Amino acid sequence: MKRVALLISGGGSNMETLARDMAGDHAARPVLVVSNVRDAGGLAKARALGIETAVVEHKPFKKDRAAFEAALGDVLQRARPDIICLAGFMRILTADFVANWEGKILNIHPSLLPKYKGLNTHARALEAGDTEAGCSVHLVTAALDEGPVLGQSRVPVHIDDSPETLAARVLEQEHILYPLVLRRFAAGDVTQVRLPAP
Repeated sequence: MKRVALLISGGGSNMETLARDMAGDHAARPVLVVSNVRDAGGLAKARALGIETAVVEHKPFKKDRAAFEAALGDVLQRARPDIICLAGFMRILTADFVANWEGKILNIHPSLLPKYKGLNTHARALEAGDTEAGCSVHLVTAALDEGPVLGQSRVPVHIDDSPETLAARVLEQEHILYPLVLRRFAAGDVTQVRLPAP
């Protein structure tokens, strides 16, 4: 059984979806939820699901990313995860941290990578006049949002969409795609999944 640690910064909707899916007939189980924000709403959700939680705040480390990641790494090492899922974790991880967990970190990104790496993905898709948007699950590498894509799900862009309405529809697909990819990844399947627009 694979051990999964989930990293969050906010409400934890993707974390909760993943954790609920990792029940019954599944090759993985959630063993830890870590947040870099002490009052992140996802921590209460994790505790309600019976998952151990931890907080490693980044602010006390100021700009010392190495020290923050060392503290985060210590917490993760104690949980001995086989897989780490970034689920709304709003910190960019350094190459050194990623190297320590190479091939074990998954992330969900709200665009059809390689389009729109980084932030403000929905506004950028609308500004570009795209007719479809979506989300991608990828392996995390040292380069931001550039790891191998393991799955994508598409949504149509409506003519009256705002970044907020588009984000809401993409999030619905994130909750479908991420559990599907994790389920396959935990079982050793890294073939790419592409879900059609709903």
